[in-house]
Amino acid sequence: MTPLKRFSFALCSTLAGITPLAAVAEEQKEGFVEGSTLTILNRNFYMNRDHRNGESSPTGNGYSEAWAQGIIGRFQSGFTQGTFGVGVDAFAMMGIKLDTGDGRNGGRSAFDVLPVDGQGNARDEYTKVGGALKARAFDTVVHVGDVFPVTPVVAYGDARLLPESFRGVTALNTSISGLTLQGGRLHSMSQPVSSNMRDGFVAFYGGAVDSPWLAYFGGDYEATDRLSLSLYTSRLKDAWDQKYGSASYVLPITNDLSLTSSLNYYNATDEGKRLLGEFDNDIWSAKLALQYGAHTVSLSHQRNQGDDDFDYLRQSDSIYLANSIQYSDFNSPNERSWMVTYNLNMATYGVPGLTFMTRYGKGTDADYSNANSTYMRRDAQGNPLTDQKRWERNIEAKYIVQTGTMKDLSVRVRQATTRATAFESDLDEVRVIVEYPLSVL
Repeated sequence: MTPLKRFSFALCSTLAGITPLAAVAEEQKEGFVEGSTLTILNRNFYMNRDHRNGESSPTGNGYSEAWAQGIIGRFQSGFTQGTFGVGVDAFAMMGIKLDTGDGRNGGRSAFDVLPVDGQGNARDEYTKVGGALKARAFDTVVHVGDVFPVTPVVAYGDARLLPESFRGVTALNTSISGLTLQGGRLHSMSQPVSSNMRDGFVAFYGGAVDSPWLAYFGGDYEATDRLSLSLYTSRLKDAWDQKYGSASYVLPITNDLSLTSSLNYYNATDEGKRLLGEFDNDIWSAKLALQYGAHTVSLSHQRNQGDDDFDYLRQSDSIYLANSIQYSDFNSPNERSWMVTYNLNMATYGVPGLTFMTRYGKGTDADYSNANSTYMRRDAQGNPLTDQKRWERNIEAKYIVQTGTMKDLSVRVRQATTRATAFESDLDEVRVIVEYPLSVL
């Protein structure tokens, strides 16, 4: 069976499983069918990573490369009408290998574009199929099954070929104007390169964590048209407790000029059995962004005031810090970093849909002298690394077609260069991402 036929079969099987429910709702003339959507996102993903010192690659020369096609089908039903409504969300996704340049994507590493087999070779294709039941009562929506949370403490990642997902229960409430409350309890995750929807939890720096569940709760509040606030907490059972707070304020100066200030803060402490060792980390970032017409210039500063890496779930987007960028997070023990960013929106110059971005960040003072055994990094003589430094430069261009038959097709090119002392890699990286969304229903 060809990869495309397998994907079609998976998508049809998923949709067939919800047909009886849809038929019942239609017979009752309620909103299950009327509110349904079916979308297919075609994602063409190319990535190469060149470790300048030859490390961390399957070929041994430091170079990794992969080109793949992703097809992401999502069905979202409406809710049956009434005070209490029910519905179903379902998805079927497929990743197809196009080229890996004689095995340059082989081996499992942070490159993570395609899954690999037992011999370390990239698989030709893989699929992810799942779904969730959902219920709505008043202003609260609950999902049970495969979910895609978006919060500062638990957020699914979508920076590779297929998105990451979690399995569990989530709830969202919007009863109070301007306030969105979210909470959930999750018992497994699925990495972007995994077909298994019940993988165990994995931390980005600490590795696999034998934790039975992850829970979170918090909210975002639009206090005024200018002021936004967020407050969240989460627990990865027997590993960590995380608390998060943020504030953002927009100050209009003239019709064309505005200043945005933002502050993000995390506290992370060990919990329960301390599967990742003992730690107590405070990390924060502050950012000022000045926008004048099409131009935005930002300056940010970030500090980790703990003795260990600030950790988060692997390949997730659960790190809302100003200096967490394409490759580096600038989150090592005692590390302090500065970054300057420039954004340009070409709509002002008659080319709507075209944007550019470039940024440069530099981190200093990373010190592992007091790190626990999980996060400790040592030099060749076995001594803890101290006085570590790094910098990263990113350049990005993106264009979204605005009209015509190819409307909403996007092309995005991202380039990163990073250089560091012993604790991190010297590498150059390029990503090219082409996406074309289709709305079927």
